[in-house]
Amino acid sequence: MSAVPAAIVKAFGQLSDRAVVGVGLKSVAVTLAVFAAASVGMWFGLGWLRESPWVAGLLPADVAGPLVVAVWLAVSLLAFWLLFRVVALAVLQLFADEVVAAVEAKHYPELAKRAQPLPLAREVAVASKGLMRALGYNLLALPVAAVLVFTAVGPALVFLAVNAVLLGRELTDMAWLRHCCGDERANPVPKAERILLGAVVAAMMAVPLVNLVAPLVGAAAGTHLVLRRVGAKA
Repeated sequence: MSAVPAAIVKAFGQLSDRAVVGVGLKSVAVTLAVFAAASVGMWFGLGWLRESPWVAGLLPADVAGPLVVAVWLAVSLLAFWLLFRVVALAVLQLFADEVVAAVEAKHYPELAKRAQPLPLAREVAVASKGLMRALGYNLLALPVAAVLVFTAVGPALVFLAVNAVLLGRELTDMAWLRHCCGDERANPVPKAERILLGAVVAAMMAVPLVNLVAPLVGAAAGTHLVLRRVGAKA
């Protein structure tokens, strides 16, 4: 597992590359736009619900108004906290080829010549599949987290463990799919390294501001973990 810290250090060192910066800006903009659109949609939905006959008759206007605002804020913030890593990773996968290509060009030029970039339709399919998998596993983890809610740190540890497994796979698959020659399931990175990488990135995504660059660091580090093994077999 010593390869993981080295890969993360190299990934941080490449954050200033123009290609990586460009992907970062696009990913953050699209991710925030998704949450903003969802929040606006919920605001109008709650407003419509408040005005509906079966709700308007239950609560006086001076109670319904503040209640709608409170629910809107609570759900928006909770959704952002719980789903940021899921949405950010799905968005990053749409631009993953650019991050992987930047790492290849700088550190593995010979392997870059053999890479097979994914067509847009394939990138969308991979991102959608990863999003559904992440949502599914996080929803399955909710009951366990709810049971541990009174332990303070229990829910955070549950989601960290779940996302460590998910992120480790997604972040290394980004590079592996360009070099797998059709054998997509044969990701060469050992599971222990993938989980460690996923845990580090999941922890980074829980830190404000750091969470904006965490997916980029993870994608670049995952590329190093994959290509060092692809290169060793070449």
